Amino acid sequence: MKSTHEAVLLRIYIGESDRHHHHPLYEALVLKAREHHLAGATVLRGPLGFGRSSRLHTAKILRLSMDLPMVIEIVDQEEKILAFLPVLDGMIGGALVTMEKVNVVEYRSAAERPAGANPDPPEV
Repeated sequence: MKSTHEAVLLRIYIGESDRHHHHPLYEALVLKAREHHLAGATVLRGPLGFGRSSRLHTAKILRLSMDLPMVIEIVDQEEKILAFLPVLDGMIGGALVTMEKVNVVEYRSAAERPAGANPDPPEV
Protein backbone atom coordinates (compact mmCIF):
# COMPACT_ATOMS: atom_id res chain seq x y z
CA MET A 1 0.00 0.00 0.00
CA LYS A 2 1.33 3.43 -0.94
CA SER A 3 0.15 6.82 0.29
CA THR A 4 1.43 10.33 -0.37
CA HIS A 5 1.05 13.56 1.56
CA GLU A 6 2.80 16.87 2.21
CA ALA A 7 5.03 17.30 5.23
CA VAL A 8 7.90 19.47 6.45
CA LEU A 9 11.51 18.34 6.70
CA LEU A 10 13.41 20.00 9.53
CA ARG A 11 17.21 19.82 9.24
CA ILE A 12 19.49 20.73 12.13
CA TYR A 13 23.20 21.17 11.40
CA ILE A 14 25.43 20.79 14.46
CA GLY A 15 28.83 19.44 15.46
CA GLU A 16 29.42 15.98 16.87
CA SER A 17 30.88 17.44 20.07
CA ASP A 18 27.84 19.65 20.81
CA ARG A 19 26.22 18.71 24.12
CA HIS A 20 22.94 19.11 25.97
CA HIS A 21 23.06 18.34 29.70
CA HIS A 22 26.24 16.26 29.32
CA HIS A 23 24.74 14.11 26.51
CA PRO A 24 25.40 14.35 22.78
CA LEU A 25 23.08 17.02 21.36
CA TYR A 26 22.14 14.88 18.35
CA GLU A 27 20.94 12.12 20.71
CA ALA A 28 19.02 14.56 22.91
CA LEU A 29 17.29 16.06 19.86
CA VAL A 30 16.16 12.67 18.52
CA LEU A 31 14.89 11.58 21.94
CA LYS A 32 13.02 14.89 22.33
CA ALA A 33 11.46 14.49 18.85
CA ARG A 34 10.32 10.99 19.83
CA GLU A 35 8.94 12.31 23.11
CA HIS A 36 6.89 14.83 21.08
CA HIS A 37 5.58 11.99 18.86
CA LEU A 38 7.06 13.37 15.66
CA ALA A 39 6.84 11.03 12.67
CA GLY A 40 10.55 10.29 12.28
CA ALA A 41 14.10 11.43 12.89
CA THR A 42 17.49 10.38 11.52
CA VAL A 43 21.02 11.43 12.42
CA LEU A 44 23.61 11.66 9.65
CA ARG A 45 27.32 11.92 10.43
CA GLY A 46 29.35 13.76 7.82
CA PRO A 47 32.91 12.80 6.92
CA LEU A 48 33.72 16.36 5.85
CA GLY A 49 32.22 19.83 6.23
CA PHE A 50 32.59 23.41 7.39
CA GLY A 51 30.33 26.08 8.82
CA ARG A 52 30.30 29.79 9.52
CA SER A 53 33.88 29.77 10.86
CA SER A 54 35.12 28.11 7.63
CA ARG A 55 37.10 25.67 9.79
CA LEU A 56 37.25 22.31 8.01
CA HIS A 57 35.99 19.28 9.96
CA THR A 58 37.20 15.98 8.55
CA ALA A 59 37.31 12.28 9.39
CA LYS A 60 40.73 11.68 7.87
CA ILE A 61 42.77 8.99 9.64
CA LEU A 62 45.09 11.40 11.49
CA ARG A 63 42.21 13.61 12.66
CA LEU A 64 39.66 11.13 14.03
CA SER A 65 39.07 13.20 17.15
CA MET A 66 37.81 16.24 15.21
CA ASP A 67 34.32 17.62 15.66
CA LEU A 68 32.56 16.05 12.68
CA PRO A 69 29.45 17.60 11.13
CA MET A 70 26.10 16.09 12.14
CA VAL A 71 22.72 16.58 10.48
CA ILE A 72 19.50 15.65 12.24
CA GLU A 73 16.52 15.28 9.91
CA ILE A 74 13.03 15.30 11.39
CA VAL A 75 9.88 14.99 9.29
CA ASP A 76 6.24 15.51 10.20
CA GLN A 77 3.22 17.68 9.48
CA GLU A 78 3.97 21.40 9.41
CA GLU A 79 1.93 22.16 12.54
CA LYS A 80 3.85 19.59 14.59
CA ILE A 81 7.24 20.81 13.33
CA LEU A 82 6.33 24.43 14.11
CA ALA A 83 5.23 23.40 17.60
CA PHE A 84 8.59 21.64 18.08
CA LEU A 85 10.70 24.72 17.20
CA PRO A 86 10.38 26.35 20.67
CA VAL A 87 11.77 23.12 22.17
CA LEU A 88 14.90 23.60 20.05
CA ASP A 89 15.37 27.10 21.52
CA GLY A 90 16.15 25.60 24.91
CA MET A 91 18.47 22.91 23.56
CA ILE A 92 20.60 24.44 20.83
CA GLY A 93 23.30 27.03 21.46
CA GLY A 94 24.60 27.53 17.93
CA ALA A 95 23.34 25.70 14.87
CA LEU A 96 21.86 26.11 11.44
CA VAL A 97 18.26 24.97 11.09
CA THR A 98 16.40 24.68 7.79
CA MET A 99 12.83 23.72 6.94
CA GLU A 100 11.38 22.72 3.62
CA LYS A 101 8.11 21.34 2.37
CA VAL A 102 8.42 17.80 1.07
CA ASN A 103 6.19 15.22 -0.55
CA VAL A 104 6.19 12.03 1.50
CA VAL A 105 5.56 8.68 -0.12
CA GLU A 106 4.86 5.97 2.45
CA TYR A 107 4.97 2.30 1.58
CA ARG A 108 3.23 -0.05 4.00
CA SER A 109 3.10 -3.81 4.07
CA ALA A 110 -0.21 -5.65 4.32
CA ALA A 111 0.45 -6.22 8.05
CA GLU A 112 0.70 -2.45 8.67
CA ARG A 113 -2.55 -1.50 6.89
CA PRO A 114 -5.34 -0.18 9.08
CA ALA A 115 -8.31 -2.53 9.50
CA GLY A 116 -10.77 -2.13 6.64
CA ALA A 117 -8.25 -0.39 4.35
CA ASN A 118 -8.64 -0.95 0.63
CA PRO A 119 -5.98 -3.53 -0.36
CA ASP A 120 -5.44 -1.86 -3.75
CA PRO A 121 -5.91 1.91 -3.34
CA PRO A 122 -5.92 4.08 -6.46
CA GLU A 123 -2.58 5.56 -7.55
CA VAL A 124 -2.00 9.11 -6.33
